[in-house]
Amino acid sequence: MAEERRPEPESFLDLEPQSRRGRLKIYIGPAAGVGKTYRMLEEAHELRSNGTDVVLGFIETHGRAETERKVGDLEIVPRKKISYRGVELEEMDVDAILARRPEVAIVDELAHTNVHGSRHELRCQDVEELLQAGINVIGALNIQHIDSLGALMKRVTGIEVRETVPDTFLARADQIVDVDVSVEALRERLREGKIYPLNQVEQALRNFFKPSNLAALREAALREVARGLTRQRRDAEALKREGGRRPQVLEKIMVGLSPNPAESSGLLRKASRLAEQLSADWYAVHVETPAESVKKIGTRDFVTLLDNINLAGDLGAETVWLKSNDVVKAMLDYARDNGITRIIVGRTHRPWWKRVVRGDVPMRLLKAAVDIDVDIVADDQGEVSR
Repeated sequence: MAEERRPEPESFLDLEPQSRRGRLKIYIGPAAGVGKTYRMLEEAHELRSNGTDVVLGFIETHGRAETERKVGDLEIVPRKKISYRGVELEEMDVDAILARRPEVAIVDELAHTNVHGSRHELRCQDVEELLQAGINVIGALNIQHIDSLGALMKRVTGIEVRETVPDTFLARADQIVDVDVSVEALRERLREGKIYPLNQVEQALRNFFKPSNLAALREAALREVARGLTRQRRDAEALKREGGRRPQVLEKIMVGLSPNPAESSGLLRKASRLAEQLSADWYAVHVETPAESVKKIGTRDFVTLLDNINLAGDLGAETVWLKSNDVVKAMLDYARDNGITRIIVGRTHRPWWKRVVRGDVPMRLLKAAVDIDVDIVADDQGEVSR
């Protein structure tokens, strides 16, 4: 583990004078077993020894002896018991933490989905409530649980990740720290039974914990931390330059939500990453035509479309629903009225005869948008730009 990447625990609390909203620090790692929970516990002990009031809001040791020993005598907020389908399950007790009001709460597994009946669907939403109450939070997650990286993670590991944290949540982190070990050291931990039970080790070594997978995940985690540091530096410089005011946005991106909503999630994730890179505002726009009105599309497509609109909001977009007979005209009118500098759309997958009858929207946009850049995303491997 590279010690030079590790800031002092107090630096998390001293980045700037405390405001009413709590500060958020996130440990990110490439995979289970690299030591994220151990590092959080280590930091909790150091903070307490320096006089900071810290509690363990939720810690998951996974039965790992080293991690359990590291809990030591730290104060643990008891978990809340929730009955679901005749089974008693445990979740983080948000009310108990709010009542206790520590300076810092340690919260593991930020991407966790809470059991049905909890106040919030996601643990990261629980954390948002703690932050709003002025409680600082130190949490952890693996790189594959960042929402906009879903398609990349599936290509790398072959696994579709179900539990994710919205990019907007990650973007609000005040500090992001990478926790890592070498690929071979991690695989050795796995062989020794320090990550999963011994009867699961061989399968894990052949699948998720393959050296090629781990190398790709390590690179993604390092890149995400670098992006976080760049974002913090850029925001601080911009605030200083603008006298504390939000600087003027120079780039605005619009992504078109396809009439085939199943194709839109990948577009949204690409637009989200691009908007982050360019410090741009971005908009997810769906144009409802009479031929594809909500009254005519199938229930499954409509539900998927709504899911994508919710996803756009989670990724930080402003969502827009337009109605028009002409998709291209509606998109360009909106783009010009709102100062859009780049449009992202998916390549048409309709049969050729439908493209002849109704027109190929991406190609029409390329031809008509002489004053706006247009990116046509072909698939996860490439794109056509003008």
